[in-house]
Amino acid sequence: MHRFYLPPERCTGDRLHLEGREAHHALNVLRLKDGERVTVLDGAGREFLCTVESASRHLVALAVRETRSTPAPPCPITLLMAIPKGKIIENIIQKSVELGAHLIVPLLTERVITQLDGEGAEHKREKWQQVAIEAIKQCGAAWLPKVEAPQTIAEFLAHGEKIELPLVGSLQAERQHPRKYFVEFQKRHGRLPHSTGAWIGPEGDFTVDELQLIQNSGALPITLGNLTLRVETAAICCLAVLNYELAAPDTF
Repeated sequence: MHRFYLPPERCTGDRLHLEGREAHHALNVLRLKDGERVTVLDGAGREFLCTVESASRHLVALAVRETRSTPAPPCPITLLMAIPKGKIIENIIQKSVELGAHLIVPLLTERVITQLDGEGAEHKREKWQQVAIEAIKQCGAAWLPKVEAPQTIAEFLAHGEKIELPLVGSLQAERQHPRKYFVEFQKRHGRLPHSTGAWIGPEGDFTVDELQLIQNSGALPITLGNLTLRVETAAICCLAVLNYELAAPDTF
């Protein structure tokens, strides 16, 4: 079935309505007809199985036939990544949604070329959030990750969400395989972390001062292998590793 997205506040009652971008896609791209079955995701754990009740020029009315709920992940994953050149970040966001990221934080670091003022940063955030919305529609994820506006490392550390087991990709010598930290955490607390996340640096890595700032906040340096990975590869690899470790508690 085709999937659509509506924010939670618009998913009430036994009738849902597609408007704007979603209605355009339904009417002009998919050319949906009365009686067709579709799915609506609210990004907050609910999935609505619907049938098209009526379609006008700018509005599609849906009748809700069944509602399904998916609980929130027990360990939210945060991806903090330096903004790469061009549109690579959009691919990273898409893959992050597929790999279950809870929060995506684009970082402005010393070696990041992109420079944005407040208005430009918010414009980028809105654009990247829409990329995440399209991604949950494609893969069927029940929970929509939040994409933050671009910010510096210091700004996130001062105001961002606290992460119980933060990791940072590092090219320095003092680093460990991520599993080592998960094993140590499990032994120390008798459980998996309530939240985890990874810092991924730009081309050329974080500067020494940036890495020190991140590690001083509690992030543990990890290796993703002997090769130097591109930003997008490192982000996807790291999220995959975190998913694997969180899905296999019996290995500890």
